[in-house]
Amino acid sequence: MVSAQKPLKTIIVVSVLVIGLLAYKVGPTGTLLFPLLPPLLAIVLAIATRQVLPALFAGVWVDGLMVAGYNPVAATSKTLGWIVASASDSWNATILVFDFIIGAFVGVLYASGAIHSLASSISTKIRSSRAAGLLASVLGVVIFFDDYTNTIVVGNAARPITDKTRMSRELLSYIVDSTSAPVAGIALVSTWIGYEVGLIKGGLGSISVNMAAYAAWLQSVPFRFYSILAIILVFLAVMTRRHIGPMLKAEHRAVQEGKVLRDNAKPLMPTEEVLKVVSGTRKTPGWVFIASIIALVTVTLLGIWYTGAVAVIQASKLSTTWLQVPFNEALMESDSATALLWGSFAAYLLALTASLLYRSLSFEKAMEYTLKGMYLMVYANAILLLAWSIKSGVDAVGTADYVVAAAKSIAFPAPLVPLVIFLVSMFISFTTGTSWGTFGIMMPIAITMAYELASSQLDAGNPMIMTIVYASIAAVFSGGIFGDHCSPISDTTIMSSMFSGADHIDHVNTQIPYAITAACIGIILYILFAVGITSPTILLPIGIALLVITHRILNKITATKTSLPEIIPNYIVEEP
Repeated sequence: MVSAQKPLKTIIVVSVLVIGLLAYKVGPTGTLLFPLLPPLLAIVLAIATRQVLPALFAGVWVDGLMVAGYNPVAATSKTLGWIVASASDSWNATILVFDFIIGAFVGVLYASGAIHSLASSISTKIRSSRAAGLLASVLGVVIFFDDYTNTIVVGNAARPITDKTRMSRELLSYIVDSTSAPVAGIALVSTWIGYEVGLIKGGLGSISVNMAAYAAWLQSVPFRFYSILAIILVFLAVMTRRHIGPMLKAEHRAVQEGKVLRDNAKPLMPTEEVLKVVSGTRKTPGWVFIASIIALVTVTLLGIWYTGAVAVIQASKLSTTWLQVPFNEALMESDSATALLWGSFAAYLLALTASLLYRSLSFEKAMEYTLKGMYLMVYANAILLLAWSIKSGVDAVGTADYVVAAAKSIAFPAPLVPLVIFLVSMFISFTTGTSWGTFGIMMPIAITMAYELASSQLDAGNPMIMTIVYASIAAVFSGGIFGDHCSPISDTTIMSSMFSGADHIDHVNTQIPYAITAACIGIILYILFAVGITSPTILLPIGIALLVITHRILNKITATKTSLPEIIPNYIVEEP
């Protein structure tokens, strides 16, 4: 088996290198550039070798090599400069510090016994793998207002329960990832909506359409096929216990062997390996964990309101207090990274205080596990830092511009615009690891292309013109979220692995079949849109039916190939 896999990996790596080398352009200084090579190289090396840090560094360095005119010394200097710039960026630095505080929070909760107390008490009510998976899925939808907050809350809250009910970390990280960006991207109130509406407003302004940007955003939601199908697929997999691809083997291992991680896995947040402790006779009660999570969410929401309100007041030069600014207005201008930093610190302080009051930890031990908890995040933060750095590199060599120019050079009928935009956005987001970056690049192009082609090919006043525009807006968001959801260099993918305690490459490998399934059905729906079925009330039921059928077929194929049962037994925790 191993000998068969090695040649396959070699073929994949060589094929990607060939594709990367065939896509070239001449840079402004006359240097030959290969804009697709660095991100493709980083992704395929990470998956093939399971060594994420060297793979990402290689991608950044190859970017630097091209920018530096193929001077290896200058390339190394450029690479290190991008890394330093990524670390010193205000938003990035806030996220890195926030991660360390969350690590400290987990360290104190774990060492004090609060996590174990909660798991013990809940396991009397949630005693099966299916129930634990459903709890995580519902939590993921409930925490809809921010994707980062979603990964933190759902991952940390569900992990003790899913471990006890023998649900694999791969499945947990898939649930967390699939209910973060896909949910936040279509929520009526979220930290995403301000940015999304702002981009739409700019795009509508360029075509002189007199329409509220928020109204256009609402019209686009039913056409966001990928996000909607990705969320439905989570519940389908959890409730049926039918899995596809490597996830079937992971779940079978967890249920039959009790191993929530495979042997030799390297979880991004190796809690048990680093902390190696459960407190002795005194344990902090489980309600402290719940109260800490509530504090995290509450302070984060207040922080979002405050930072957004202050921005609104300063921009509009209002003489009012932040509490008088409506939350929905503040949300669009908020600094969610700062809000998360405040929320995580409040949660840590509450957990620390409770652990000291219940005498489950001495102050010295609490500080020891604060530092050990921060250490949990070192590897994950290193991956985040390099993922941000490769984004700087691909910007420098013009990866996204190259893909967009290739798409724009092809003439096609207006109803095909949403499909083309979706495919291009998928590729950009997967290779750059950023949904918001993809949104910023693609939205002005999508709106202008859709409107101009539709206006030139259809009669003036035809409502189909704006329908194509709405579908194209949706295609940008759906395609961008695809990469955010499953690219190994996406920050949300990394954070889902981190807070679920999963091996990052295991998470990527087990999640990709689900993401590709939802994306392929999304492509079919955009094709149906192009041939004349333009109503989402018809397209969405077709998509859901195709999803159910495809999921069942792929499950049967996977079970046959692996000689495993199609339905994973629903493990039930025995009564003590």
